[in-house]
Amino acid sequence: MKKNVNTIGTSQTKHFISLTAILFIFWILMSGKTEVKYLLMGLGTVLVTVWVTMPLLRLPSEDGKRYFYAFDFPYAKYAFYWVFLLKEIVKASIDVAKIVLDPKMPIDPHVVKFKRPMLNPLAHATLANSITLTPGTITMNISEEGVYSIHALTLGAADGLENGQGEMMRRISNVFCENEEEMVANQKGGQAK
Repeated sequence: MKKNVNTIGTSQTKHFISLTAILFIFWILMSGKTEVKYLLMGLGTVLVTVWVTMPLLRLPSEDGKRYFYAFDFPYAKYAFYWVFLLKEIVKASIDVAKIVLDPKMPIDPHVVKFKRPMLNPLAHATLANSITLTPGTITMNISEEGVYSIHALTLGAADGLENGQGEMMRRISNVFCENEEEMVANQKGGQAK
């Protein structure tokens, strides 16, 4: 059976050009050199680096039928997601501080498991890291089938993760253009409309 090698998102050429531009700007900022000979050496280095690493930045989807480029996602949506995540981290930090400072130590640890099917492996990595960055929760494992195992410090933190349908999951699906209705239908064993 022949594998479908469709690429989701931008073309390889567009990805090559955008990654080259980003790395070259980063090189200029880090080196501080603006003489032509240094700019040409920097550009040459960046071009070789991007050419060598392009195959490493092409990630297969969960179903293995398509590919994603590692840095191909809407940066504006991602920036807004980080604002949301920072707010969640602050809220969770306050909750954990209250628990630690309470003489009764109302800790009620739970291990929560939920399935969150997403095609883009970067969406899985972002979700797992976001859960771990939020105080009171730690991602212990993600299975091949997309089943997350999360340790939660309290029942309240566990409730926010039940069924993989929370606000964080919705926002990550939005950033990585995952179809929410299709994922919910797959979780229930039905078909998306």
